[in-house]
Amino acid sequence: MIICSDIYKDYHVGKVTKSVLRGVDFSINPRERIGLLGRNGAGKSTLIRLIGGVEMPTSGKITRKMSCSWPLGFSGGFQGSLTGYDNARFIARIYDKPYSEMRAFVEEFTELGVNLHMPVKQYSSGMRARLAFALSLAIEFECYLIDEVIMVGDKNFREKCKKHFFEGRRDRALLLASHSLPTVRQYCNRAIVLDNGVAQMYEDVNEAIAVYEAL
Repeated sequence: MIICSDIYKDYHVGKVTKSVLRGVDFSINPRERIGLLGRNGAGKSTLIRLIGGVEMPTSGKITRKMSCSWPLGFSGGFQGSLTGYDNARFIARIYDKPYSEMRAFVEEFTELGVNLHMPVKQYSSGMRARLAFALSLAIEFECYLIDEVIMVGDKNFREKCKKHFFEGRRDRALLLASHSLPTVRQYCNRAIVLDNGVAQMYEDVNEAIAVYEAL
């Protein structure tokens, strides 16, 4: 289980303080799939970064009782001067996974070929997304955090991602921030609507989508 308790997140720009999240409370249970809905700038990516440990909340507490992926869609986890292969080797060492297995999976999944020998800073956003997906799928997490990136790439790659996440990992928890309402409706069993820094959980995904569309 992952528990968000009274989460606030503020950003300071000069003398101006912007409150992005205000008292967010919810939990993610094992095997649960939650859609995260909200307009651009509502704080979806911020919330996912907080849960993934990329940033810290201004106040409140996040309790993680199951392993959690880094936020897919967040490129800050890569070392830009390292190649795709070197980043895979680094992740393999952190998670104590044989590099040979990691390398083979990354090669097959990303289909990046010789580009894996290039520094990641030279990758396009789509290439980074492919590498991010491959590295996260190579590690077996109990909860995956996905920030819209599942919609990048060509049709075949999008279908491959959906197959691995939504079919191959049916027993894993998932928090999916997306503007694709059909995807949320098809794969999520609950949904959160973020608006003006406040998160409202809905047990009925269709109800959440109706509220989101009204915004």
